[in-house]
Amino acid sequence: MYLRSIASAVPEHYFTQEECWEILKNSDVASQLRPGALKLAERIMLGNSGIAGRYFALPPGAGLFGATASELNHSFEREAPKLSGDALSKALSRANIAASDLDALLICTCTGYLCPGLSSYVAESLGMRSNAYLQDIVGLGCGAAIPTLRAARGQLAAEPGAKVAVVAVEVCSAAFYIDDDPGVVVSACLFGDAACAAVFESEGESGACRFDNFDTLHRPEDRELLRFTSRGGKLRNILSPSVPDVAAGAVDQLCRRAGLQDGATVVPHPGGRDILDALEKTLPHDCAPEAREVLQRYGNVSSPSVLMVLEEVLKDPKRSGEFWLTSFGAGFSCHSCRVVR
Repeated sequence: MYLRSIASAVPEHYFTQEECWEILKNSDVASQLRPGALKLAERIMLGNSGIAGRYFALPPGAGLFGATASELNHSFEREAPKLSGDALSKALSRANIAASDLDALLICTCTGYLCPGLSSYVAESLGMRSNAYLQDIVGLGCGAAIPTLRAARGQLAAEPGAKVAVVAVEVCSAAFYIDDDPGVVVSACLFGDAACAAVFESEGESGACRFDNFDTLHRPEDRELLRFTSRGGKLRNILSPSVPDVAAGAVDQLCRRAGLQDGATVVPHPGGRDILDALEKTLPHDCAPEAREVLQRYGNVSSPSVLMVLEEVLKDPKRSGEFWLTSFGAGFSCHSCRVVR
């Protein structure tokens, strides 16, 4: 399948890491944390995390780290359709395609739940046809974008003349839960909100990016290292310190069986500074420097992250060759595909 366009969107509220620390330090939640947990948050937010700031759906003073379960749910219901629609509108404009021309819309997320899914709301707001195929993919965590691309390829194989849109969207601030667990604290210091949309067709013009060679790896024995649980009606992220090494090992396994050419560039999910360090140390190919740039500007925005890195890579019209997208997350799972420009 071939890429027609790609575009991302973020909420309007931006916080530097220093501002995030001040919000947390002065919140009611801070008084409930043990000194060690609060010190860990301070060290990450004010230290060399590789993140300068993040975008959040919740505005200043709304209780970024202390919202109730109901407030978090409403935040997702309000912001996820809007973010998705903003990103998809940009992508459609860049492709010079009307929403009514889309034959299918696939949306992935893990930071909230709607029934009907996000695709119903986005299709309505953008004016898609009533017979367009809608599919929502949930529960795949940070790695979800590439499996959703793979599903889009299946749709195009079934309907070769179709136009298919993929959106990865996360309102991570609608899943903020903080307590004394180090993994939960680290998560609150790393994640932000964003969406990224891409439009595909089964045939492409000269110079269009071709997506193929999809692969995946599941390690259920490592499931408890990275996953969501629920407590008090809130999503609670479980994040083990071993995740960078586990992710690097899984990505390396996929990379070696992909048979990449010399000079291929890895376009990874920028899950954090330590993850990128581990990938660069382990992989036999260079990682796109844009991964660190996206992490610095947005933090870890979960599933949209890898597509946002690809968007930055493709901004240079002279950049061509073989790119290898890889994402990983809850499961533990790892996914990849090749992009040739």
